Amino acid sequence: MGMFDFLKAKKNTASIAKERLRIIVAQERSSRGAPDYLPLLQRELLEVIRKYVSVDVDAVKVDLTKDGEHDVLDITVALTDERAATG
Repeated sequence: MGMFDFLKAKKNTASIAKERLRIIVAQERSSRGAPDYLPLLQRELLEVIRKYVSVDVDAVKVDLTKDGEHDVLDITVALTDERAATG
């Protein structure tokens, strides 16, 4: 361990912890009866949306809810108005 090791760039521990938490939440959802494809669907939707619009990882939410006898796939995409931010 060198004397100047503290000057080296450290990994962003917050983003690592956030990703780990996301994995844990996805595992809990699948164990509670929710389909295990929802996290994958969310990632794929994010990839497609990012081809056209700049969005954050947390901008896409995918949930499965019950509406009587039917399952409803609820997809929410939060888009920011980039024109307002740059104007």
